[in-house]
Amino acid sequence: MSSARSGQADGLAIQDLLRELAPQVLGALLRRHDGLDSCEDAVQEALLDAATQWPRSGTPANPRGWLLTVATRRLVDMLRSEAARRRREDAVYVATPTAPGAEGSIADAGAADRDDTLLLLFLCCHPALTPSSAVALTLRAVGGLTTAEIASAFGVSEATMAQRVSRAKQQIRDAGARFTPPGPAERDRRLGAVQQVLYLVFNEGYTASAGQELLRTDLTAEGIRLGRLLHTLLPDDAESAGLLALMLLTDARRAARTDTGGALIPLTEQDRGRWDQRLITEGTALVERTLATTKALGPYQIQAAIAAVHDEAASVADTDWAQVLALYQLLDTVAPGPMVSLGRAVAVAMVHGPQAGLAATGELAGALGRHHRYHAVRGHLHEMAGDRASAAEEYRTAARFATNIPEKRYLERKLTGLG
Repeated sequence: MSSARSGQADGLAIQDLLRELAPQVLGALLRRHDGLDSCEDAVQEALLDAATQWPRSGTPANPRGWLLTVATRRLVDMLRSEAARRRREDAVYVATPTAPGAEGSIADAGAADRDDTLLLLFLCCHPALTPSSAVALTLRAVGGLTTAEIASAFGVSEATMAQRVSRAKQQIRDAGARFTPPGPAERDRRLGAVQQVLYLVFNEGYTASAGQELLRTDLTAEGIRLGRLLHTLLPDDAESAGLLALMLLTDARRAARTDTGGALIPLTEQDRGRWDQRLITEGTALVERTLATTKALGPYQIQAAIAAVHDEAASVADTDWAQVLALYQLLDTVAPGPMVSLGRAVAVAMVHGPQAGLAATGELAGALGRHHRYHAVRGHLHEMAGDRASAAEEYRTAARFATNIPEKRYLERKLTGLG
């Protein structure tokens, strides 16, 4: 391996390590200093210092202690600039013992092995926050992404994203949230929000809501990383296992979703030889184990089972569409919603014919009339039924509503093909 490639590999390894350690260090600060905004800013500065210094000087023997030392110093600097909070500065020093391996400086020795990442996830997914704010704050505080990286991923300016993150922190302060474990009832309620946030992160990466690229692999990778972490921290929670399985089985198709020019390739036309069998095997095993032991069947488990049926089929024709339809009917009972009903309509069409599928979509016009996927599905079903004029009209409408450029271009190609 050349020195350039070796340096690049080292840089990626450091980046992965920093993302793993970021929530642990933030949790350690929050245990003794009750201020998410100042603690998170201090950790971000420590991460930037590490990203700059470690590639040159090497990763320290105790990287967590190094980051905590630097973050604590940055926090003290912030407190020092506020005369009214000088006593808090002293409290931080007093409460922070020296840890071995941190070059004789300030670090968290008393709880060196304690990982508060799950607690931090619960804090970032506080019910006072909107889903979009929770996603942004989670990526910043737990994922270790910079504001610029998050802004780029969601196609907004850095200033806009900075305001969103700042507003989320203020909402948490206003709600009186503390860095303490929620009670059993609150934890169950909050866990659903955590799972939703990770699912939103992954989905935004798998099909970007807007922009020139279909995929944002940085977000899909972060969603899976956090999903693995959640499953590790809560190994007995069936829905967390189902969520991870769903992300793995979906991401397994990523390489076949676009051609060399970045154009979208629909599921029905993908080269299944390019699907990642390692992820399929792992995801399928998770689904089977979860379904065999679950006490409460949830939406992520059912969606993962649907994904497994697709991934295990050698072709579209070989797909067990009757099983897919049965699973969608179950999902529609457990977690009803217009997008679930749209998926069920496709399965109805594959089992009972396109006219039956079109009939199933008719009741969704009110909820999804301005959503491009609704019209794309109806265009596909009209095309299956041989009604080219109606298919063209639906594809034209779908292209008008689509905000992701590769999806829009795909719909425009479908429209041209019918002309």
